[in-house]
Amino acid sequence: MATANKTPKDTSSSNAAAATAATAAPAASSTLQRPPAEIQYAAQIARLQAQDKDPRPPGWALGLKAARSFILGDAALDIAPKIVAPVASIERMLVTLATGRGLMLVGEPGTAKSMLSELLATAISGISTLTIQGGASITEDQIKYGWNYALLINEGPSPRAMVPAPLYLGMQRGQVVRFEEITRAPLEVQDCLLGMLSDRVMAVPELSGEHGMLYAREGFNIIATANTRDRGVNEMSAALKRRFDFETVFPILDFDRELALVQESSARLLAQSGIPKTVPAPVLELLVSTFRDLRGAPGKAEKGNGNGTANDAAMDKLTAVMSTAEAVNVAHAVGVRAWFLEQREGSPADLVDCIAGTVVKDNADDRAKLRRYFEQKAAKRNGTHWRAYYEARHRLP
Repeated sequence: MATANKTPKDTSSSNAAAATAATAAPAASSTLQRPPAEIQYAAQIARLQAQDKDPRPPGWALGLKAARSFILGDAALDIAPKIVAPVASIERMLVTLATGRGLMLVGEPGTAKSMLSELLATAISGISTLTIQGGASITEDQIKYGWNYALLINEGPSPRAMVPAPLYLGMQRGQVVRFEEITRAPLEVQDCLLGMLSDRVMAVPELSGEHGMLYAREGFNIIATANTRDRGVNEMSAALKRRFDFETVFPILDFDRELALVQESSARLLAQSGIPKTVPAPVLELLVSTFRDLRGAPGKAEKGNGNGTANDAAMDKLTAVMSTAEAVNVAHAVGVRAWFLEQREGSPADLVDCIAGTVVKDNADDRAKLRRYFEQKAAKRNGTHWRAYYEARHRLP
């Protein structure tokens, strides 16, 4: 096993290897349910690397401007936006990571924090799969290193017997590590990050000599995510918070941009499911309007386009997460239901069937609020699709 305190290789070597592996992988990506970003967008990454002549931070696969283009899109290079976010926010995140500071993405569930961390890791390291999933059962050896116990018993502690985990690999290779839902991990697991974020070193007390200390290579960093609804589960220590720069990820504010994202994402999912038809635009408008109404965001009706009135009464917020990601899932379900059951396009009635399971989970009050939404909001909206939507309300559970 290579040791970190030997003379480092060229800082671009690991990134180039990752990019090469990613470029070779798309042939098999069609069999994967969800290819990682480095496989899904391998051609775009290669194109950006070839065009990118700007200076890069040490260990980075792309410069900051190219990384921004990868995430937010670049029409000149035929790269579509992958996420809806303010340019200034993405630039702050990239600058934070370029300074070597850890990045903490916080926000409501479903605001694409995980997708954003995946895109950032891909743009910086060419790989996004060094991922730790926070949870009550996670232990320190699952994020740092463990042991092959057969070799451990035979040989004792040795580099050959070690089984490196994501944090060890990220430091050894100079790559970004993603820590999802960090506030769901026990405090003792969170605090083991302190040394890695400040001194950039991991002690391996079981090994001696040069193998006993692992020093991070250029390019290593940590991107963590946390849901605001999990606040108080395992509150981060002040010492750990100081080692991260925080960036809040908000729901999409603009109706048209959210609708476009739901339309594009659901069309891609339906194509992956082997469905030749997309969900009609009017049905997607119903879906996005419903989600925005139920989470208290301004919808298309409030813009005075004829679908409603400017004086629509505000609805009570639901306890369920009415996120854009959930809206995409519902749109996908509408298309699947309509095609595989009746070989047709999705309809407002399909939307009523599919939306109930997302909106109404384990809270009886949410069921009543959803019914009230149909009586107080949907009933007052104009248009044939709104009328069909309202008339299908009896399909609610």
